[in-house]
Amino acid sequence: MMHLSNIVRPERDPQIIRTGPSSLDSSDKLARALGWFSLGLGLIELFTPHRITRSLGLEGNEGLVRAYGAREIGAGVLSLSVDKKAGLWSRVAGDGLDIVTLLTALREDNPKRDNVALALTMVIGITLLDLIGANATAVRHKENSGPRRLYRDRSGFPRGLQAARDNARQVSGKHAPALTHASHAR
Repeated sequence: MMHLSNIVRPERDPQIIRTGPSSLDSSDKLARALGWFSLGLGLIELFTPHRITRSLGLEGNEGLVRAYGAREIGAGVLSLSVDKKAGLWSRVAGDGLDIVTLLTALREDNPKRDNVALALTMVIGITLLDLIGANATAVRHKENSGPRRLYRDRSGFPRGLQAARDNARQVSGKHAPALTHASHAR
């Protein structure tokens, strides 16, 4: 079976025969899904703000919707990066702005009030997903979990420096040059 990753590889590169289990857990997968959702929504808000404002009775706020689209794209990129936590928390903050904006459109004189209520319900649902993802990612990728390891006493040679020198002498078949006093001082 041809693996998709092999299509763009030159012939001399090693070929992927099969892949193993992913190291991504459910919080990483949720962050990825929300990141792609952000990118898609951001593009829609950036390029079709008139459709959004018209459907919500917010005509005249196209610039604001475009700005929200740029914010969504930024949050999406961060959510797909190694800094998922920052991306997801920026999504939560953005959801707060979206909720406040939608609440201003939930007035009696807005003929699109039902659309606003539906959009508000959807944003609250997405906010819950964002909160779940942000908290789960924060726990999974928590910095400073456990005692800090110190490696000051390690040389990088598992059996010590002298054993490494002895092995090098055996491999080369001759004695390695003696170290000068200056190199011992390092």
